[in-house]
Amino acid sequence: MSTASDETTQDDHEGFSEQERAAMRGRAAELKRQAGRGRGKKAASDEADVLAKIEQMAEPDRTNARRIHALVTAHAPELSPKLWYGQPAYARKGKVVCFFRSGHDDKERYSTFGFNPEARLDDPSGVWPTSFAVTELSDDAEKTIAALVKRALD
Repeated sequence: MSTASDETTQDDHEGFSEQERAAMRGRAAELKRQAGRGRGKKAASDEADVLAKIEQMAEPDRTNARRIHALVTAHAPELSPKLWYGQPAYARKGKVVCFFRSGHDDKERYSTFGFNPEARLDDPSGVWPTSFAVTELSDDAEKTIAALVKRALD
């Protein structure tokens, strides 16, 4: 006799959803491309990859990602654009500080702009946000992102 707990899906056996497996395949391809690039061409190629990815996004993600890219590169020129799990990210010394995730690509109702532990956003209270839902970028939202990106590098 079979019980509900005996019934599993293929995802249960493999541990990852198809979306997660696709992201991992994309990341492996990114690493392979990066390994094949010459040192001098890497930064320009990485930024070209990010811009190409942004142009492939559906609206409104494309517009939001363009604006976030402009904000990050203007307010934190020491961060290097690169693809990270198939999405735009910005790194310092090879470690991702912040990233944009397309809600459309992730099949979510909103996109995400987030920070990794490399970002120095620690708050003395012991609690601070590390990611933000993005549906559109108002002037105030742009100011907030610019301030957070600058603070992440302190």
